[in-house]
Amino acid sequence: MRIGELAAVTGVSSRALRHYEGAGLIASVRADNGYRVYDAGTAVRVRNIRHLLDAGLTLTDVSCFTACLDGDMTTAPPSAEGLRIARERLAVIDERIAAQTRARDRLAQALATAEA
Repeated sequence: MRIGELAAVTGVSSRALRHYEGAGLIASVRADNGYRVYDAGTAVRVRNIRHLLDAGLTLTDVSCFTACLDGDMTTAPPSAEGLRIARERLAVIDERIAAQTRARDRLAQALATAEA
């Protein structure tokens, strides 16, 4: 299938698909006219990539899951490595939230002081 068809069946933009391909997460072959052509199984892989990205992982994190991107990741039990990566990403997200909360509190205090 061509990139537009893959985008339509997965709900992912063509630009994102090219990005995934550039990251080595999906692959295509070039047709004689230069169009990218993807295997039908690539749709499953793209949906799994989106599942992991939507869960808060990065593309770098997702690249650690390449061996299992072609299966049903939503029902398969997680691997020890997958759990480790998820815990690390959660810690990063928690720290970002804490940093943003501290910044918000400083701004709120500055506004309260200015308005007093």
